Amino acid sequence: MRPIIGITTYEMPASWGVWRDLPTTFVPADYAAAVAQAGGRAVLLPPDDLDTDVLHVLNGLLFTGGPDVSPVLYGAEPGIHTVTHPDRDEAELMLLRAALDRDLPVLGVCRGMQLLVAAAGGTLHQHLPDVLGHDRHRPAPAEYGRHDVVLTAGSRIAGLMGGDVTINCFHHQGVADPGSLTVTGRAEDGLPEAVEDPDRHFVLGVQWHPEVSRDKRIFGALVAAAAERS
Repeated sequence: MRPIIGITTYEMPASWGVWRDLPTTFVPADYAAAVAQAGGRAVLLPPDDLDTDVLHVLNGLLFTGGPDVSPVLYGAEPGIHTVTHPDRDEAELMLLRAALDRDLPVLGVCRGMQLLVAAAGGTLHQHLPDVLGHDRHRPAPAEYGRHDVVLTAGSRIAGLMGGDVTINCFHHQGVADPGSLTVTGRAEDGLPEAVEDPDRHFVLGVQWHPEVSRDKRIFGALVAAAAERS
């Protein structure tokens, strides 16, 4: 049986066929395809903060990208550029904390990495152009930024990426303080791009979008870690 990877989802209005602006639970197909191509079985998880019973049938968790993590989670007030979905925050944070308690493998992508940081007691910059003076991490609507990342020698992410360190990104928020996590990758401007928890079986966050290229290095590592827990 393939390791079962739970993938968090969006809940937003969507349109298809003759239907317009229906409340919809969805996620870009790249996430599920990346998990499947790495040998896992993708299961989509709608925002649901009733309980965490689903973790009993999952071997790993993938926290996806999406709207900004609420600053309330790290003790700040929302800025003028911050757009949040509190229901998703509450549901995912409950799942994340329970998964960490069980030491389930966890991968956080973009917003997912930021959620990991918030759960670890860290903080975020709410609008990077105000801090960095440029918008290269989100250059234009629906346009990924591309740059190299500097990885910490001996870290999990460095071992996975090897010499290919060019990444794609699309985010206007970023890590200010990683909390109890360890920063193991940074952009050329110093912004954290990868975080890990070396004390756990597999907890990795990346600020970029490896699902777009179906990166088997990263998703393969998640699936392999999940197989060890299956």
